[in-house]
Amino acid sequence: MRTILPVVALLALAACSPAPADKKEDGPPVVPAPAATTPKPPKADIPAGDYTLDKTHATLVMKVNHLGFSNYTAAFASFDAKLKFDQNNAAASSLEATIDPKSLTLPAPPAGFLEELTGPQWLNTASYPAITFKSTKIETTGADTGKVTGDLTLHGVTKPVVLDVTYNGGYTGHPMDPHARIGFSAKGMFKRSDFGIAYGVPAPGTTMGVSDEVQVIIEAEFSGPPLATAAPAATAQPPAAQ
Repeated sequence: MRTILPVVALLALAACSPAPADKKEDGPPVVPAPAATTPKPPKADIPAGDYTLDKTHATLVMKVNHLGFSNYTAAFASFDAKLKFDQNNAAASSLEATIDPKSLTLPAPPAGFLEELTGPQWLNTASYPAITFKSTKIETTGADTGKVTGDLTLHGVTKPVVLDVTYNGGYTGHPMDPHARIGFSAKGMFKRSDFGIAYGVPAPGTTMGVSDEVQVIIEAEFSGPPLATAAPAATAQPPAAQ
């Protein structure tokens, strides 16, 4: 009896299972309709003109490889930038930036380490109190991407550096912020030895030291021309005649 029950159950399941579908006649393959895509909203009509850096929404970070074990990360706290911006004509745009190397900030630096990095073997801020960047060419590479080529002056040496930039968009302004605003993310790389800072560069074939390559990561927002519909600023009125 126990051996018959499993056989009966299997027969019952087979009887209840759906019959295979009849073979359809050959015909052209059915091509599924393409998935619907949501079109990107049009870009805001950002006005061309002069833009200044919003320092409360900007970061300048650098990374160097340490012994091949990690990317040591530091930042500059004091920097400024001016941008001539034309959303529809990248070639007409330009950028100038200035960095105070003495504003270098480090994560939990050992005693004397910050002074070492700003001293003669590294940034030598006493002799070179500013780092500057001035664009020489701005070009688009995609709908929201571009390259900014410019002259970087570091440690008294000027060399060309290229930044890969993503344009994050902007707006023309609103009552809480009655100026145009735009934002960018950028990254680049240069060799510090090209600028006369070769101390600690690893010997060829090793990672014992601090990498020659320096990565730069930038996040920045800029404030521009006033909103066209912004109320004019109140003007002082002369005192009433006594």
